[in-house]
This record gives sequence, C-alpha cells and structure tokens, in this order.
Amino acid sequence: MYFINKKEYSCPVSITLDIFNDRWKLSVIWYLLKSKKRFKELSNDISEISQKTLTVKLKELEEKNIIHREVFAQVPPKVVYSLTPIGQKLKPVLMNMYEWGEEYVKENGELGKH
Repeated sequence: MYFINKKEYSCPVSITLDIFNDRWKLSVIWYLLKSKKRFKELSNDISEISQKTLTVKLKELEEKNIIHREVFAQVPPKVVYSLTPIGQKLKPVLMNMYEWGEEYVKENGELGKH
C-alpha cells in the first residue's frame, strides 16, 4: 500500500492518475519544462484555459509539490512559477507522450500546417 496526500493507494499508477486527473495540469507542466513563467505567460501559452481554471490548477500543482511559486516583494507583485525537482522528472514522460501523439496522428490522422 501507498499512503500520500491523506489517501491510500494500492498502485503507483493510481497516484499518478489522481494527481493528473485533467488535461490542464499536464499542459502547465509542459510549458514549464523549458523555463520559469509568470501567470500571464502561462495564460498566453495555454490559450484555451480560463484564468480562473489556471489559478486553480497552479494551486493544486503547488500543493502536490510539482511546481514552485516564487513571490517577489515588489510593486506590482511579481510571481514566477517553475517545476520542482520531482516536477522536472516528468520531462521524459511528457516527451514520450508528445512523440506518441505525433506518431498516432501520422498513423490515424493528418498533420495540419502552422
């Protein structure tokens, strides 16, 4: 058995699915893989997400120790988000998901032009 975040799990995959239970969290992590970002940058990167939802997802990821929120004491306030060391360990997983997605489209769909 595994115990984390006040819950009991029988399998580590269940923990992963519980943490990443929606599409937005993985999108946030994807855009933080390359560099630290401010809220507005993330909002622009993930244009389909509302600001309210982004705020909730950032808070949830911070509570799970996947991202770090750094507040700078200045006016106006400056907040920067980055991945924690355990969050950085998701890079190979997301890169594999990216590559799988591309292969899936090649075999079952078509690539659009940007």
